[in-house]
Amino acid sequence: MKTSLLTRMRRTRRTLCGFGLCALLCLPTTASAKSLVDFSPALLNRVEAKFGQKAVLRLNALKKLIETNQNMTEMQKVKEVNDFFNLVPYYTDIVHWHKEDYWATPFEKLTTFGGDCEDYAIAKYFSLRELGIPDDRMRIMYVKALNWNQAHMVLTYFPQPRSIPLVLDNLNPEILPANKRKDLVPVYSFNGDGLWLAKERGTGKRVGGSEKLGLWTDLQRRVEQ
Repeated sequence: MKTSLLTRMRRTRRTLCGFGLCALLCLPTTASAKSLVDFSPALLNRVEAKFGQKAVLRLNALKKLIETNQNMTEMQKVKEVNDFFNLVPYYTDIVHWHKEDYWATPFEKLTTFGGDCEDYAIAKYFSLRELGIPDDRMRIMYVKALNWNQAHMVLTYFPQPRSIPLVLDNLNPEILPANKRKDLVPVYSFNGDGLWLAKERGTGKRVGGSEKLGLWTDLQRRVEQ
């Protein structure tokens, strides 16, 4: 979370509701065919030179998680990924990236060993997709965290289509149904397929494609690279 995010979230919601989705940056969105953990020896050597041996160990730990959990149940995958990324320290974008708002890839989050709420949700989303959970079972969701009076981002996972989603959160490590998280008020959600305004702790109303979110399309471009 961060203090300035609540203002930006309100501004975005006004844009979505009042001025139409075309006001946001439109870029093509495609799922990456390249593996999230396709780390070449040359790449790992560059990571070690820049970030140190521990960064290489963290990337290899993600690779091992992805490779050894392919045959686990979806709930086991969800728990493993949630626990794995919740071990990464929290930092605001200003402190960590020296930018007001930056959405990091899982690779960036692990090599720099830090990130804010968006980076946790994003890393969990891409890792679970790598483990075979389809886009239509996951949404990255902007919420207001009432206990903090700030905007926040979480990943939601639907065990069944149109079921109450489970919340993967860095603030609360326990994976709970959204209707049990009374401290979170949903605003809007998105994934690689679409964008929804959230009127309740469920699926919400679809209002377009996620390519309307400029930060999201920029993130996906960097993941593909």
